[in-house]
Amino acid sequence: MLSRLFIWLQYILPQHAISRLAGRAASSGRPWLRDRLIRRFAKSYRVNMAESERGLDQFSSFNDFFTRSLKPGSRPLADAATEVLSPADGAVSQLGTIKQGRIFQAKGQSYTATELLGGDAALAAKFDGGSFMTIYLSPSDYHRVHMPVGGSLNSTAYIPGELFSVNTVTAENVPRLFSRNERLSCVFDTDHGSVASVMVGAMIVASIETVWSGLVTPHRKSIDIQQFGGAAGPAPKLAAGAEMGRFLLGSTVVLLFEPGKVHWSPELKAGHTLRMGQSIGTFAD
Repeated sequence: MLSRLFIWLQYILPQHAISRLAGRAASSGRPWLRDRLIRRFAKSYRVNMAESERGLDQFSSFNDFFTRSLKPGSRPLADAATEVLSPADGAVSQLGTIKQGRIFQAKGQSYTATELLGGDAALAAKFDGGSFMTIYLSPSDYHRVHMPVGGSLNSTAYIPGELFSVNTVTAENVPRLFSRNERLSCVFDTDHGSVASVMVGAMIVASIETVWSGLVTPHRKSIDIQQFGGAAGPAPKLAAGAEMGRFLLGSTVVLLFEPGKVHWSPELKAGHTLRMGQSIGTFAD
């Protein structure tokens, strides 16, 4: 009953208005609001501040706290020459093979790679038969997103959409959740083919930042595609494990690899907890 009510509210609540209000509060530098938000959040979600480079009283806003950097050595990297690195702290939502262009979301739910990538059927075709992994970042997690493999940025697509909450309940009950929510698709050229890292927003996710262009302006009405390299100018090159972006209040990362490129670690299953930089698979090529 509570799950049904929660889902019903997802459809009727003004998702974008709520998210804008949350964004304003999260970016506020007013001490009375900032300090209260940070301390209550850290206590409620048992945030491990021992890993943070700064203490609770050293942040300029809640967003500054939420996207906090970690002390050097907090996330050692696996061998990037042979292994795929986890792009974030979080939990595996799903993983597997992209079958007939479809990505498994939850029991009875799936969506197409074409939808996820903003309608780019040619790009989606590259990943048909390939591997995907969906990683959910909980509120207490480190919210910077890193490179699972080194590569050069080929293109990005900001794709407007809805802002359903992302959790087990919505994944099981909201059709095409990850291809409906607002998101940023980033495609990289790597030694292991094209790799897509899609940062999916959710309710109260204020916005997304990338290291190459800064804040991605949210709530546009049309898809915004940017090309990199060639006539478009030098493409940003990022090493495996390097930061690529961050969530200002965050959600989910979906990774896509071409067929025959990776083998996911056999112990990984839905619900498995990950740390950024750990091995999540090996390269097959």
